[in-house]
Amino acid sequence: MSTTAPTAQAVTPDTLRAPRLPRWASPLVAVGSVAAAVGIGLGAGLHSRVQWGLIAAILFVIASYVLATAVEGRRQAKDRFATSMIWVTFLVAVIPLASLIWETVERGSEVFSPYFLSHSMGVVADREVGGGINHAIIGTLQQVGLASLIAVPIGLLTAIYLVEYGRGKLAKAVTFFVDVMTGIPSIVAGLFVLSFWILILGFDFSGWAGAMALSILMMPVVVRSTEEMLKLVPNELREASLALGVPKWRTILKVVLPTAIGGITTGVMLAVARIAGETAPVLLLVWVNPFINTNPFDGAQGSLPLYIYQQYAAGSEASYDRAWAAALALIGFIMILNLVARGIARWKAPKTGR
Repeated sequence: MSTTAPTAQAVTPDTLRAPRLPRWASPLVAVGSVAAAVGIGLGAGLHSRVQWGLIAAILFVIASYVLATAVEGRRQAKDRFATSMIWVTFLVAVIPLASLIWETVERGSEVFSPYFLSHSMGVVADREVGGGINHAIIGTLQQVGLASLIAVPIGLLTAIYLVEYGRGKLAKAVTFFVDVMTGIPSIVAGLFVLSFWILILGFDFSGWAGAMALSILMMPVVVRSTEEMLKLVPNELREASLALGVPKWRTILKVVLPTAIGGITTGVMLAVARIAGETAPVLLLVWVNPFINTNPFDGAQGSLPLYIYQQYAAGSEASYDRAWAAALALIGFIMILNLVARGIARWKAPKTGR
């Protein structure tokens, strides 16, 4: 009697593959959610596009989860739900930023011109047409530059001490005071310099006084960002350098800092962006000067944040246009600084051979 062995059923990749939604499902659900949100908004009498957007986001998340549960199963639906929430939160963060930039460019471009950049408000009233921001640009560059000259070296050295040398009570005390300084309001820093530098010592309002207050605000940001970047440098690099007999100070200078230079530069630029838009210390210490003053150590100066506030407070159509144009110039200033910082960080970054 002959017997035949049972043949195993052929298993193909298609039988092991779970059903999946096509790639065009998510875009289609998004379009449908937007259409449904517009219909609900119009039917309910909601005229705000922000409300329409929130309704569309909720519908998109719910529809994606329900559709994925029906087709792919509950486990894959949870992944779809998390992905949908990430996309929604990303758009919630990006759309206001894009809207702000668009509004600033649209309204600021009306008077933004070479004339606007090269003239001051010395002979033009705030409610009149004309004038420019040349005096404010000079003041902002000098005040931010002086604040950086004060804060960056102190911040770098403090961070190096905390990471490379800091032990015991002194390091804990320095860390505590850095944390406290991080939360200091800008008006408090301005009042401190006002009381000490101007009221007690008797010096006049000047860009230097404003720079000292700005450096107080800038210093903890530099310390914290530099400290985190230095901690990311592998200890193996330090140990290898020390094993070759290189002194610790030279190891820090030639190995640790070049390795972390990209992150340190980014942190410094974040600190510059933090102080470039401050108004309160400038209003208290630098005061207002519609004329060009190139000496930051003598007399009042202009600055872009204070210029924006002053022009918007004037209340005329011409002053509103100048305020938006100055805001556009301030955004451009920060953008140029960040591009330069990225270029320097890439140039100075350690090169790795193939």
